[in-house]
Amino acid sequence: MKQNRGPFFVGYLPAPEALRGFLLAVCVLFVAGLAGFGLAIGVAQDDPGDGAFRFDYGRQTVTGVVELTPYPLLRVTEGNEHIPAGHTLILAGTGKTNVESRAIPLEGQLAQVSGVMLQRGALDMLQLRGGRNGISAAEGAVTPMETVSLGRWKLAGEICDGKCLAGAMRPGRGLAHKACANLCLLGKVPPVFVSSQPVEGSEFLLITGPDGTHLPEKAYHYVAQFVSLEGEVERRGDLLVLRLDPETLEVLQ
Repeated sequence: MKQNRGPFFVGYLPAPEALRGFLLAVCVLFVAGLAGFGLAIGVAQDDPGDGAFRFDYGRQTVTGVVELTPYPLLRVTEGNEHIPAGHTLILAGTGKTNVESRAIPLEGQLAQVSGVMLQRGALDMLQLRGGRNGISAAEGAVTPMETVSLGRWKLAGEICDGKCLAGAMRPGRGLAHKACANLCLLGKVPPVFVSSQPVEGSEFLLITGPDGTHLPEKAYHYVAQFVSLEGEVERRGDLLVLRLDPETLEVLQ
């Protein structure tokens, strides 16, 4: 009986001419399939947003009143073209650090601050330079600014570290950022709650513990997840501050 001997591929020998076209087509389809799979994964990811260091602004130096929530804020009294007077800035240090030790002695006083802006939409943060170059006492009258209570709210959204959210990392939110966010919060970087619905016109709220304390460690387990929570909201200048009731935290998905 006569056997039909078709082309046979052996790995250590040159490919039979009859199989070369088939193998080339398989390789092209395989590479195209991997590229398509990678593109599909990329398209499915959340948009990292427009947050970024605003190096294009250059170094920013403004004057204002230092406040603690306990996270340091600056209510700007003398601004510039990028940071207007009346604006409230969240302050942070380099890396995963805070500036509380430098801000506490100046609480309620006029100070000059200098650093680089991080900006995401209406959320502004100033990363201070080191030492007195970053924050120092200034001369002048302290202008009181009213803090307005907006009552108790029930909200849904995500707890993030404010620095990465504002643009230090991309993406600065979501489960992919959870470990980094928790390290920032352990370093007392100011945390921000991103609300799924605007609160008094803003989706970003600086979030603290009850009675103006640091965000409780219980809340770290809920970072980077879609949660519901309740707390008291107050307006400080043009910034909203949410005082979290940690017993109301609940994962929604």
